Amino acid sequence: MKPMLNVALPKGRLGERVYAMFEKAGFECPSIKETNRKLIFENEACGVRYFWVKPSDVAIYVARGAADIGVAGKDILLEYEPDVYELVDLHTGVCRMAVAAPKGFRYDPSRTLKVATKFSNIAKNYYASQGRDIDIIHLNGSIEIAPILGLSDVIVDIVETGITLKENDLEVIETVVPISARLIANKASFKFKNEQIEKIANSISMQVQAEANK
Repeated sequence: MKPMLNVALPKGRLGERVYAMFEKAGFECPSIKETNRKLIFENEACGVRYFWVKPSDVAIYVARGAADIGVAGKDILLEYEPDVYELVDLHTGVCRMAVAAPKGFRYDPSRTLKVATKFSNIAKNYYASQGRDIDIIHLNGSIEIAPILGLSDVIVDIVETGITLKENDLEVIETVVPISARLIANKASFKFKNEQIEKIANSISMQVQAEANK
């Protein structure tokens, strides 16, 4: 009997979309669609066990081997740099990491730029690549109000529609990096459960390609 493949799925709409891709790849688990509060679902016949976790925690489960594979946003992979293999760009959950500032903002190179963000590493690396001196202010939420209240000059955050920025009189002034969901694998699992993982990765890659060609 094949070893069980443990899959960490991000809770929410993204996870549901991703599960549909796994199902198409032949790793279905009907119980996952039942309405209940369970977090772990398995189908022994297919040799697969799914569990729902907070999106920002998927990479931890995979890096530490509690999950063999999972789906995490590129923002999480860049911010925390987990020791995992990145297998496929799913071209879903698409958005961008951007620098935003109050309308009419102008850089003053003579002073240290104050940057508010949840993504301290991404911001540090981005500005280091430009040789800019910055002061990082790490916040966990409501980043948009930081420049309004004078806590920071700019923010570095994920932008999807840009509506929240507009409503707070901010605008994107630079794109840091495009973001999308990625299929990731634990390095040891990739070696020992390679056949199952490759089957899923290849199928999902083909599904992504077919969607792009529509």
